[in-house]
Amino acid sequence: MLGVLAALTFAATPGHAAEAQTALGGKLVVCGVCHGVDGSPKLEGVPIIWGLQENYILKQLREFKHGERASDVMKKVAINLTEEELAPAAAYFATNNWPERAKNASSSAPPPTMAICEACHQQKLVGGVAAPRLAGQRYDYLVESMGHLRTANEKIVPK
Repeated sequence: MLGVLAALTFAATPGHAAEAQTALGGKLVVCGVCHGVDGSPKLEGVPIIWGLQENYILKQLREFKHGERASDVMKKVAINLTEEELAPAAAYFATNNWPERAKNASSSAPPPTMAICEACHQQKLVGGVAAPRLAGQRYDYLVESMGHLRTANEKIVPK
């Protein structure tokens, strides 16, 4: 436990590349508490991040770090990452394989309006450069995210 705490407080400096990697690894261990050590989240409302697009993960980490996306937990995690650690952290999760079958993953038939989603999230919702993967993502997370998206859109374009 003390090793993890020390890693979380270690300042990454250019002259200490090996130590910086260890410090980053220590910081990323914390992610497994919510997102799962095997890529399958154990908590409701927590998304799968293993295997998501690197650019998407990096964008989300930056938004949490700078308060542009709301989450008390993720803000605390992202603040502990230096600007130089954000890209390697995103790369780490992007290079891990998507879990076999996520617990509580959406298994319902796709909605008839799925073609609208596929415009950005790609055919069969596997994700791409423009938008993250939705296929196999946790159902509770998808419902919550779509609610946030609807609320954000209503602020932009009122009814």
